[in-house]
Amino acid sequence: MSEFSWPVRVYYEDTDAGGVVYYANYLKFMERARTEFLRSLGFEQDELLRQGLIFAVHRAEVDYIKPARFNHALTVTAKISQQKKVSLTFEQEVLNEKGELCSRGKIKIVCLDSESFKPRPIPEVILRTIPNEQ
Repeated sequence: MSEFSWPVRVYYEDTDAGGVVYYANYLKFMERARTEFLRSLGFEQDELLRQGLIFAVHRAEVDYIKPARFNHALTVTAKISQQKKVSLTFEQEVLNEKGELCSRGKIKIVCLDSESFKPRPIPEVILRTIPNEQ
């Protein structure tokens, strides 16, 4: 699958006392890229909720390579590396304006029933729309 990219600007509120992006905010940047990836395919999170499903993070592995700082323009990528019946695994990177790797993550999301929070199959319409090279 081709890689999806989403631009993110580092705001003051994203930084810690040392002036660098607070580690947990990289996860927020990655979340935004995954949401925008789905939106680019025509799937809005609020509409999916009305249909009785949500996507939730099941597992997150993150490596922090190089700090990003206030006002940096970042690019956050999202690429599906594994697709299963109820889950998608994303490989993600956060790059600075020079294209240097700041952080990388492997994020597994699962499809859940919005009322019971039990796993449910990813709808076929989504699976057909998601680019897949597996």
